[in-house]
Amino acid sequence: MESQPEQTQEYDQRLVTLLEALWGDGYLSPGGDTETAMVLDGLDLVGARVLDIGCGTGGCAFFIEQRYQPSSVVGVDVESGVVHAANTAAAERGVDDRVRFVTVEPGPLPFADGSFDLVFSKDSIVHIADKHSLAADIARVLSPGGVFACSDWMKGDDLPKSAELERYEELEGLGFGLASPDVYFAALRAAGFKQIAYTDRTAWLAAKTRSELADLEGPLRPRLEAEVGRDFLEHELEVWRALCVVTESGQLGAGHFRAVKP
Repeated sequence: MESQPEQTQEYDQRLVTLLEALWGDGYLSPGGDTETAMVLDGLDLVGARVLDIGCGTGGCAFFIEQRYQPSSVVGVDVESGVVHAANTAAAERGVDDRVRFVTVEPGPLPFADGSFDLVFSKDSIVHIADKHSLAADIARVLSPGGVFACSDWMKGDDLPKSAELERYEELEGLGFGLASPDVYFAALRAAGFKQIAYTDRTAWLAAKTRSELADLEGPLRPRLEAEVGRDFLEHELEVWRALCVVTESGQLGAGHFRAVKP
């Protein structure tokens, strides 16, 4: 089994500034409200207890609270800086009685069995190498009949990584535990989930990445050079160029999963 690359970059203020410039306030992954709504399409979440794994600066959680009227949303992340920013935003929005964010350590979720009716995640499980242990823990914290719904970035196949994919991971520096969709299916089945469904979003991700590169090289460049510095921006441009290579070749893909706990 391939080892998980070491994380060498943090979601510090420079990176958050750049990502939110591309993807919108509160979002540290692409697609914003539209992609979040696609992941949750057709679900009735009125009064539901929601867990958001890898909450970042809170964009998904705030959208879910506003659009779907759950009773509560708890976001968790291993990055204390983004959790602090999310809690500050919740207080500013006046929703901190219903939406809260918690810094957690890697490993089992710090919640009792059956604590949630929906476990949601947007492009965060890619950072967790052990998909089987995570799927089992998600099943544990879900109530019977509860739903797991996520989007994620995935490896295109189960073959050894190419030089292009390894270069992208090294440039990105965020510590990926990439796996193919088949690994996700196997992990969800082993955890006892039923009604497992998958929607491929690889073509969308490739087109979105190419568009983002054009924005970074063009209209966003002056603002970002001033806010994050030219050297940091130039590094991120290299990241995006490498990302275009692996998304357009299908070596790195994306998709939506949904599964139900019996």
